[in-house]
Amino acid sequence: MPRASARSAAAAGSPRGARDGGEDCGSPGPGDLQKGTSNMSFEELLELQNQVGTKTYKQLVAGKSTKKQGSRPPVQNACVADKHRPLEMSAKVRVPFLRQVVPISKKVARDPRFDDLSGEYNPEVFDKTYQFLNDIRAKEKELVKKQLKKHRSGEEHEKLQQLLHRMEQQEMAQQERRRQQELHLALKQQRRAQAQQGHRPYFLKKSEQRQLALAEKFKELKRSKKLESFLSRKRRRNAGKDRRHLPLGKE
Repeated sequence: MPRASARSAAAAGSPRGARDGGEDCGSPGPGDLQKGTSNMSFEELLELQNQVGTKTYKQLVAGKSTKKQGSRPPVQNACVADKHRPLEMSAKVRVPFLRQVVPISKKVARDPRFDDLSGEYNPEVFDKTYQFLNDIRAKEKELVKKQLKKHRSGEEHEKLQQLLHRMEQQEMAQQERRRQQELHLALKQQRRAQAQQGHRPYFLKKSEQRQLALAEKFKELKRSKKLESFLSRKRRRNAGKDRRHLPLGKE
């Protein structure tokens, strides 16, 4: 009968069955149990698993002993690695010619112009803070003029002449920048006054701002009587640009 064979296999696998059968013929070995379960049907195997438990059933099927093996791996007779030994490099990676033996902290350069730690750039505050530089530049300009009078010709004269021209160009650029800031501040105050009166503020386009800046520049040149020289230079520059686009005459 199938059930009788299943009960006999369960009794053989359980400890109680092993004790009872030990008086007659001794406990069966793992090989005998594995051979007995190999001839059983799937239904009998499920019934056997329910009777003896899943863990014991797996041990019976696998033919392993019920003794627990130690979790520690076997101790190997190997020498303990010394922490002061030389560094062993992998043979798979090419060893660099210059390798870093001692870690060195890398110095990171910080540019205050583009760093958030220095705060935001405000031209008005910057000009007020470094206003003393204008006096220093004026003194340096006077000194260069005096040196230029001493050296009438030669290589030193050319160097001083270039230096004086560069200082004058920087001064003109600074004045132009200051004029732009004043115009921008006047427009901002005008929009603020319109908002206080209840009107909707009008924001000028960049082209309109350039036209206003050009008008202010013409007024300043006319006031300083330099308008004619400026216009003549402008005409010569435009004539040179137009001459480039003209077709070349036949020789």
